[in-house]
Amino acid sequence: MTASAATSPEASKSASEAKPSNSELDAPLFYQLLVGELELSTGQAGVAYQVLLDAARRTKDEELFKRVVNIALQARAGDQALSAARSWRESLPASLPAQQMTIQLLALLNRPAEAVEPLRALLALNPPDLRGSVLAGLPRLFQRAAEPQRVLASFEPLLQSASQQPETRLAAQVVLARLAMAAGDKARALSISQNLARQFPEGDDSLQLALELMPDQPEAERLIEARLQITPDDHKLRLAYGRALARAQRPSDAAREFRAVTLKNPDQLTAWFALGTLELELRQPEAAESALLEYLRRLEASSAEAQEEQAETHLEARQQSWLMLAQAAEQRGDLKAAEAWLIKVDSPQRRFEAQYRRASLMARQGRLPEARKLLQDLPEDSPEATRAKLMAESQLLRDRREWQLAYEVLARATARLPNETDLIYEQSMMAEKLGRLDEMETLLKRVIALKADHHHAYNALGYSLADRNIRLEEARGLIAKALSLVPSEPFIMDSMGWVEFRLGNKEEAQRLLRLAFEARPDAEIAAHLGEVLWASDKQDEARRVWAEGMRRDPKNEALLDTLKRLKVKL
Repeated sequence: MTASAATSPEASKSASEAKPSNSELDAPLFYQLLVGELELSTGQAGVAYQVLLDAARRTKDEELFKRVVNIALQARAGDQALSAARSWRESLPASLPAQQMTIQLLALLNRPAEAVEPLRALLALNPPDLRGSVLAGLPRLFQRAAEPQRVLASFEPLLQSASQQPETRLAAQVVLARLAMAAGDKARALSISQNLARQFPEGDDSLQLALELMPDQPEAERLIEARLQITPDDHKLRLAYGRALARAQRPSDAAREFRAVTLKNPDQLTAWFALGTLELELRQPEAAESALLEYLRRLEASSAEAQEEQAETHLEARQQSWLMLAQAAEQRGDLKAAEAWLIKVDSPQRRFEAQYRRASLMARQGRLPEARKLLQDLPEDSPEATRAKLMAESQLLRDRREWQLAYEVLARATARLPNETDLIYEQSMMAEKLGRLDEMETLLKRVIALKADHHHAYNALGYSLADRNIRLEEARGLIAKALSLVPSEPFIMDSMGWVEFRLGNKEEAQRLLRLAFEARPDAEIAAHLGEVLWASDKQDEARRVWAEGMRRDPKNEALLDTLKRLKVKL
């Protein structure tokens, strides 16, 4: 039997069906693509773009359209890239990538109004259960928009419509709130967040918005507090709330939240570390040590099971903890224990901080020249290192009340780095200590000229005027500007309370100073609040406030001066 005779009709039919179909890449198209790629390889991107775009339109090939858009983007020709993307949409109206690319390019070109229609088309092309995630990406796309108010106005009608649909109700309102925040309309963002909390009482989106709104909209905090009352063991939310409070410069309140987590969920490492950091900031060294030692104990236990990639993170965490334990021991006056913790620190990344703490210990032991040399010998391998080194030496001298020496270090530093606003600011503070008040004012105004949002400079200048009881309206304006940059910052609120006191507004002064002291029970704030209470015939409360300040920082200069001036003995 021959091979040909063995081939059945069915086999012949199968073989025929298996033949490859003719490719759409005919000779003219092949030549067109070849010309386009050759033009691109010789640097003629514009010609290549035109040739390949024509081929993409003729073939309606998705990959070819994508190639043309990328050619235009690589040539930094945004309008041509958008034109190609629009041709892509027209040729393939059901293409998801075409709609997505058009929206992305319009965001890049800051043309939000033109992105509404392709976004509407993209929503229609997606199944209902995916439309919410399509909307969710909108704020990120337009986060760098030059006119965020225009972005909000462009998308608001579409988002209002989407908020009426069950599948996009939540996402549309969240996006609307985020666009309102970006546009500076924080009050509206808060209102939307409150509505979301009512509509979705178990959802987290309203809480995330509230956490972000807290610095500018105090009422947002009520949403978080209300949820924590219902679900007090929501440790994830409590940790996020604690971090938000810490960012808002409310260490006492933040410590309260982290402490609550450690009591209910002691395996939460983050809470122990954060609590130790905050207690240290609050000058509670024993509490800081307790939290940090517990953190290290639990970290060691978890390190035994840690993956290799976590080992380095754990090592860095230990180094940071040792540094903070050294600082806590120093606050307690146990210099030997502080040195023992510092000896353990051997990380190159922590070398500078460890050396500064060693220098601080030397200075406290009366070895100031040695301490300064230790810092002066640190390498200056970058402008940042130079700046940090000079700041450290001046701080060392400041801590030892060597105002003149600190001023000289900073004067040399600002001569070397004339535009470093933090160095100029510190020099102004030393000028004040030396009684050079005109120079201090000049330096602070120079800081503001270099960095218009340097809230410390506005606050320092305003407070200096208020403390000297001169130009009080100007002082109030400067401090108000500082508060507008960092709302609810306790030390700036303290300054505003002090200027209100100087202006004779005792009730408002008490209100502000109480808020500041509750958020941060610092000895200097205690000095001011106590004096206002004393002047308001509330001597018993004033004594309690001063006693708390003394307990936290018995050597605080402002508090001691206040007690001496008012002839008060605690």
